[in-house]
Amino acid sequence: MTKEITNAAIDNFTKDLANHAGINIASHAAQENGIFKASQNLQSKIDLTPTFSVEINTGKPADQKQSGRCWMFSALNTMRHPLQKEYKIKDFELSQNYTNFWDKFEKSNFFFENVIASAKKPLGDRKVSFLFATPQQDGGQWDMLCGLVEKYGIVPKSVYPETANSNSSGALNDTLNTLLRKDGLELRALVNAGKTEDEVEQRKAEFLNDVFRILAISLGVPPKKFDFEYKDDDGNYHREAGITPKEFFDKFVGMNLEDHVSIINSPTDDKPYHKVFSVEYLGNVVGGRQVRHLNVKISEMKDLIIKQLKAGEVVWFGSNVGKDSERQLGLLDTNIYKRDELFDVDFSMSKGDKLDSSESMMDHAMVITGVDLVDDKPTKWKIENSWGEKPGFKGYFVMSDSWFDQFVYQAVINKKFLPDDLRAAFDEGAKDPIQLLPWDPMGALAFK
Repeated sequence: MTKEITNAAIDNFTKDLANHAGINIASHAAQENGIFKASQNLQSKIDLTPTFSVEINTGKPADQKQSGRCWMFSALNTMRHPLQKEYKIKDFELSQNYTNFWDKFEKSNFFFENVIASAKKPLGDRKVSFLFATPQQDGGQWDMLCGLVEKYGIVPKSVYPETANSNSSGALNDTLNTLLRKDGLELRALVNAGKTEDEVEQRKAEFLNDVFRILAISLGVPPKKFDFEYKDDDGNYHREAGITPKEFFDKFVGMNLEDHVSIINSPTDDKPYHKVFSVEYLGNVVGGRQVRHLNVKISEMKDLIIKQLKAGEVVWFGSNVGKDSERQLGLLDTNIYKRDELFDVDFSMSKGDKLDSSESMMDHAMVITGVDLVDDKPTKWKIENSWGEKPGFKGYFVMSDSWFDQFVYQAVINKKFLPDDLRAAFDEGAKDPIQLLPWDPMGALAFK
């Protein structure tokens, strides 16, 4: 039986306001300044000064502008930092637009393939609805970037720069998704009409040709070969003529992507620790790298990150940056807003409950470049963001250790830092990872 809210109940709620001390002060502050400003905690600014005992200098941060390519920018940042140091090229950037082109092209094919495979299911099926809800978008994860680099290589930003449609991706995403939905419905119809596999594949190829043309007009045609010219920080001129994107990656980046694995912290009942998981419909390159996550305890994740930082290697990570963060100040802290004190309400939830109830999930990827250790325990972390130099400390953020506990979900670690038991768990589990449903929070994409 449903029960409505009665006038008597409303009267009781109104009377209860008088039982909360400082209600008038809280009301004035919240109504005049907004909830977050009214509850902002000055102590966070004091506690999160940008000073770190372990720190890697990575130079000027990049700027993803009005696009959701944080995962791409952050991954390419981890690759450009060693290149900058070895070849003495200050503020050098790899082309985020180059990987953006191939990501959108591959995601279109990924969508078509999944539409064909699920064509016999009704449009109202939840998985089919999930596919058509967002055929492609800007977001992604680490393994998806690796799949692109392994297939297409990489180029300097000077060779394939940003365009209006990569800097502000809304119009391009809307255009592509309109086309993909239309084409997806036709592919479903062809399958259900009994057309042969070759006939369906031929039509898909025609659709992909349209996608390629849209991307080429909007983003430019990616180079197959190029000349790489630069002056190092000592003023010496260098030129590498007629190099391919894959040759450039091998020579100038040289990172063995197979050595880097995704670890997650998901303290939920359905994900035992030290097991490897994948997510249905999560990916971009058909036939390429599969997304795989090794679930670890939060203490294990921190220990691995600290080891990697101490060895001079930065760390790509995924988190929920929309929670308990102050963008302009560049602060990530669970104590930055005291909404519980402002409203006299208990907002506390466990990390697992936040994931299970959709209160929180990964939405942004950044790079950890430092940590402050007190008695060998982390107190705060230095973060390289990809929002330009205006927010935070010239583009860098400071993350409290308590925020790490609650809102960091994923990190990428070089296998050489994994202890034997975790390495064995990943190697064994990666052969046949546990499949999660498409809408599982560990399938969330970094897109802010």
